[in-house]
Amino acid sequence: MSGHSKWANIKHQKAKADAQKGNIYSKLAREIMVAARQGGGNPEANFRLKTAIQKAREANIPLENINRAIQRGIGALEGESYEELVYEGYGPGGVAVLLNIVTDNRNRTAGEIRHLFAKHGGNLAETGAVSWLFDRKGLISLEREKNRQSEDEIMMLALEAGAEDMKTEDEGYEIYTSPEDLEKVKEALEKNGLKISIAEVTMVPKTSVPLSGRQAEQMLKLMDLLEDHDDVQKVYANFEIAESEMKRIMES
Repeated sequence: MSGHSKWANIKHQKAKADAQKGNIYSKLAREIMVAARQGGGNPEANFRLKTAIQKAREANIPLENINRAIQRGIGALEGESYEELVYEGYGPGGVAVLLNIVTDNRNRTAGEIRHLFAKHGGNLAETGAVSWLFDRKGLISLEREKNRQSEDEIMMLALEAGAEDMKTEDEGYEIYTSPEDLEKVKEALEKNGLKISIAEVTMVPKTSVPLSGRQAEQMLKLMDLLEDHDDVQKVYANFEIAESEMKRIMES
């Protein structure tokens, strides 16, 4: 899990820079549309939409673009028709991979994603092949340098608020909740002065696959390409790569 967590933190820290050179605008607009379509256009009553709007504002997306995406999501404005899908596959070394997809052309997307897997040591799989290897959880991430409270204080606050578990990483803390309790725990922590870097519903792997050498390089390349694809909203995988190996690959 640590390798994947490290990768997720790196991607989060790069988000603002990527917004100026990549496709983060269109990804966030799609997420806002889908969230509004599923749960309504009021962010105070739709936590998924509230989270998507917060990410969009962090990426400096103009408010008018955000509002336009909400209006399209609830059907008040015409626009592209998107559907939300889940793809499952295997990466190098048998790593389980889950993809959240939002697309207006599922045939095109399937072909492109299949090609990426095949080119980098993996393959797409049938529905249900790897999803059972993940649990759906709420995740709250806190950076150590932004929070003065001790590990014990943070754990006590999290558990009292209804969190299920907390893990300590080099850079900070990862707090896990049920998806239903995510918003409640997040608000409780913020009321106690904690600064939260990430708060989202995620898929947490039950087991991990250790990778090194060529397979680790292939896996990180595949992750990068999948996350850069226009139609891929989220990528989850159960690989584990040692910190020293991760650093070597990132610097090479």
